[in-house]
Amino acid sequence: MKRVVGIGGVFFKAKNPEKLSEWYRDHLGFNLKEWGGAVFQPDPANGPIDQEKTAWSLFPSDSDYFAPSTQAFMINYRVDDLHGLLTQLRAEGCAVDAKVDESEFGKFGWVMDPEGNRVELWEPPRF
Repeated sequence: MKRVVGIGGVFFKAKNPEKLSEWYRDHLGFNLKEWGGAVFQPDPANGPIDQEKTAWSLFPSDSDYFAPSTQAFMINYRVDDLHGLLTQLRAEGCAVDAKVDESEFGKFGWVMDPEGNRVELWEPPRF
């Protein structure tokens, strides 16, 4: 019997949902719907749809990978041009981590949202 086959959504509480939604719209380009959220659909223009994957992973409770956020979660978003987006976010005054990781797994960068959540941005490797 099949059980879980994927992630259907990401939901978390916010001190000011309207203001935080605007930040995600304005700085990360979320296409917000009238119900207040966004839906991400695979786009063949970004590469083969069958290569789109969603990772799920647990970290030890004493991990500092999410720092400086004190939250017990971090969301990773796929992007097309990590370096271009990080440059744009810095110009917009966002709190962007100076560190960028590049490996066989792709390029990774980080930004803090206005409520102190660390957001991981990931440009997958091109195959």
